[in-house]
Amino acid sequence: MPREEIPITPALLTWARERAGYSSEEISQHFKKIDAWESGRAFPTYPQLERLAEKFKVPIAVFFFPEPPDLPPLSETFRTLPEAEFSRIPRRIKFLLRKAKALQINLAELYLGRNPAQRLIFRDLEFPPNIRVEEMARQVRAYLHVPMDEQLAWVDNDAALKAWRINLLNVGVFVFKDAFREEDFSGFCLYDQLFPIIYVNNSSSKTRQIFSLFHELAHLIFHTSGIDTIADNHVPALPNPARRIEILCNRFAAEFLVPEDAFDEAFAGKGPSVETAEELANRFHVSREVIYRRFLDRNLIGADEYHAAAARWAEQRPQQRPGGNPYWTKISYLGRDYIALAFSQYHQNRIDESKLAEYLDIKPRYINALEDYYTKGGV
Repeated sequence: MPREEIPITPALLTWARERAGYSSEEISQHFKKIDAWESGRAFPTYPQLERLAEKFKVPIAVFFFPEPPDLPPLSETFRTLPEAEFSRIPRRIKFLLRKAKALQINLAELYLGRNPAQRLIFRDLEFPPNIRVEEMARQVRAYLHVPMDEQLAWVDNDAALKAWRINLLNVGVFVFKDAFREEDFSGFCLYDQLFPIIYVNNSSSKTRQIFSLFHELAHLIFHTSGIDTIADNHVPALPNPARRIEILCNRFAAEFLVPEDAFDEAFAGKGPSVETAEELANRFHVSREVIYRRFLDRNLIGADEYHAAAARWAEQRPQQRPGGNPYWTKISYLGRDYIALAFSQYHQNRIDESKLAEYLDIKPRYINALEDYYTKGGV
């Protein structure tokens, strides 16, 4: 017996498809009748609507709206990025940008429109674009209350990443993770007056994720959204004020994580070698490239040697292994604080199961299993 077609507004399908970055030709490989549905000559069944919602990454309720939602395009969030450059961003990254935007909305709903942090770094600190990067790094470190000896005492890069994530949450910045599946993209941030978000590529090394945290933090302090790429090929195409901020964000991250005076102390009596770079990288919980950049900036090595080493280390980047426990992954990506908040709202009957599943970005049938793993601790 054929399943019943569900009458919906055809323009909603077109809106959802275009927002997800698919052409009609691309999506027709997955939905043979998409042209008929978008023209109103036919309608999808409910199971087909579920598949469409999953493919386009929108709530299924969107398809029952009378007209497409009036949402600004993603490119408006990145006002400093030329439209031509934004159009080159891969579909996967644009999807994560939309996901991050949804998380900002979730945070506003869960926290009733009030950032829970007692101090907000993006409000309390303000710097001119010509600030000396050393002074900016000094003030940010003082604000975070993380002295250098505390950073050096963390046992490994994983512990350092977790500690920095907690420290940023304590000053009002929310950090989420995901597998970007695009090696050149390390992270991005979405500025907001109440709920700024940093998103890091979990497929990157821990040290690269740490660097991205502080590159993006600088963007948020300057009240801009930003995208962190390894190659930085888009930087020359930026208009001058945005280009200056982008360069400053990179320099800030390096100076914050490896201050000049701390580097001098650790480097004393050593030579600019690969072995030294590895030793200092482990000490500061940064990449070898950051240390080699210090060597280059001090004219201890040449540009050719620096680029050759960076390229060699990039080739050594460990491949992401498939599989893994999806519940631990979910907890790692969203963070325990966010998950705890969502579950607390649910158990206080402030939200229903459907809304909880939306906040956690999982199907309702997996909620109990996720909570079981959450209560076990870890991550």
